[in-house]
Amino acid sequence: MTSTLKGITLKGSAELVAEFFSFGINSILSPLTPKLKDYLTNVVSQLKDWLFECTVQKLVLVITCLETNEVLERWQFDIECDKSAKESSAPREKSIKTIHDEIRSIIRQVTATVSFLPLLETPCSFDLLVYTDKDLVVPDMWEESGPQIIDQSEEVRLRSFTTSIHKVNSMVAYKRSEAV
Repeated sequence: MTSTLKGITLKGSAELVAEFFSFGINSILSPLTPKLKDYLTNVVSQLKDWLFECTVQKLVLVITCLETNEVLERWQFDIECDKSAKESSAPREKSIKTIHDEIRSIIRQVTATVSFLPLLETPCSFDLLVYTDKDLVVPDMWEESGPQIIDQSEEVRLRSFTTSIHKVNSMVAYKRSEAV
């Protein structure tokens, strides 16, 4: 009984949000090769550190056409962090079960959204953009990038979830189908 009422700490919140991104990106890009899974594991590990430090504001998954470099889909996850959680280690009043239920609901919505987006009939690549505090020291393997916006896009807002420390708002923009 007490485990469901326990609440959540900053570390636990960072882990849950990072886990959400891992599942979400897998749902969008599936199936992933072992090499891509390793890459994603490394990115999510770094992201977890930044979530714990409350230094990340946004994660964007961009899918582009390999031939034209045109952005076809842009999955955006805005992240708000209650920085007061860094000063207080007391758990917040939200059960892990409730948070898992909210995350599961968004993952189902992401999966359903992927099915109604225009079919990508060309070889594609993807890029992960992480928006952090300006003064953050970024590892050497990361590089600067532009926002990679889609001209004349359609947008779908997805559900959000909160751990009571981190709040994640989701949306996808995609290339509008050409009129036939």
